[in-house]
Amino acid sequence: MKNRFRRLREVAQEAEQLEAVIDMISRIARGLGIVALSLTATHAMAQESTNRVAANTDWSVFVDGDPKECWSVSKPKQTVNTKDGRSVAVRRGDILLFVSYRDGSSTGEVSFTGGYPFANGSTVKLTVGSDTYDLFTDGEWAWSKDPQADATIIAAMKGGANAVLVGNSSRGTRTEDTFSLMGFTAAVEDAGTRCK
Repeated sequence: MKNRFRRLREVAQEAEQLEAVIDMISRIARGLGIVALSLTATHAMAQESTNRVAANTDWSVFVDGDPKECWSVSKPKQTVNTKDGRSVAVRRGDILLFVSYRDGSSTGEVSFTGGYPFANGSTVKLTVGSDTYDLFTDGEWAWSKDPQADATIIAAMKGGANAVLVGNSSRGTRTEDTFSLMGFTAAVEDAGTRCK
C-alpha cells in the first residue's frame, strides 16, 4: 500500500514537472511567435513601401508596375463607426483615399477603400467643405462616376482642408472617415507628373 501511494506521489510530481515543462515550452513558443510576427510585419511594411517615391505631409506618392501606375494616397486622421446612432467598435481593413493615374493619362481617378464590404447598391458620400459627391461602390471599393467627376472632386480637394467620407457596411454600420488634405495638391500633382 505504501509503495502504491509512493508511486502515485511520484506520478503526481512527474505530472507537475511535465506541466511546468509544457508551460515553459508554451511561453517560449508564444515569445517566438511574437518575434516572428514582428519580423513578418516589419518585412510586410517594407515590402508595401518599396515603391513609395515621395511623402507630402499627410499624403504619399507611389509608382509601380508595367503598365506604369502612379498614385497619391492617405490614411484617415479620424474614424467614427456607428450603428443605430451609437458608437461601435468594428474591425476594418485598410482605410485609404487615392487619386491614381495610369501611364499617359492626364486625368486622376478618385477611389476609396473603407476596409469592409459596402452595402449592396449603396454610395459613399465624399464631402469637401460644403460640396458633397457620390462615389459608387463595389465590394470594399468606391469610385467617382466618370473622369469629369474625378476632375471636379480633385479640384475641390486641392482647395479644401479635409475630406469626409461616409459609407454604410453590408452589416449596417455607418462609417465616417476624415482625411486631412494637407499636402494633397503637391502629392496629386507629383503623381500626375510621374505618369505623363
